[in-house]
Amino acid sequence: MDWARWAVFGLMATGALTAAMILAQMAGLTRMDLPLLLGTMFTPDPDRARVLGFFLHLAAGQCFALGYAAAFALLGASSWWAGALLGMLHAAVALTVVLPLLPGAHPRMATARSGPSTRAVLEPPGLLGLNYGIQTPVVTAVAHVLYGVVLGLLLGPQ
Repeated sequence: MDWARWAVFGLMATGALTAAMILAQMAGLTRMDLPLLLGTMFTPDPDRARVLGFFLHLAAGQCFALGYAAAFALLGASSWWAGALLGMLHAAVALTVVLPLLPGAHPRMATARSGPSTRAVLEPPGLLGLNYGIQTPVVTAVAHVLYGVVLGLLLGPQ
């Protein structure tokens, strides 16, 4: 495996995914703010949380890029459509497993069972992240497909 390509292209793909999610939020398509969600796990200050969360998301994207690179290596090839399929799988796991588990791990997020407390400042994502807007699942899927397509194209044969 070419570690330099994985590092650079993983960063590019994560940047594209993060930019797509932030642009969708700014356009009013979703209220999900990934940097805020991640950062408030570690700090209550929303401004600092967004900065920290952005870098946490970049780091997580690098880890996922390594997984994509390993999958492409096992398949013996990479392509835009293989990346898109992995991106759809990635989005499906994020929406059906990661988001529903988030309230149980996040110290500043309300849960569906207990409701808001005096410490909770974030709304739980709900089924498929729908509490953050009806278009959140579509936005999430499109952003993750973009991530996979970028990696599928860039991690291809040298």
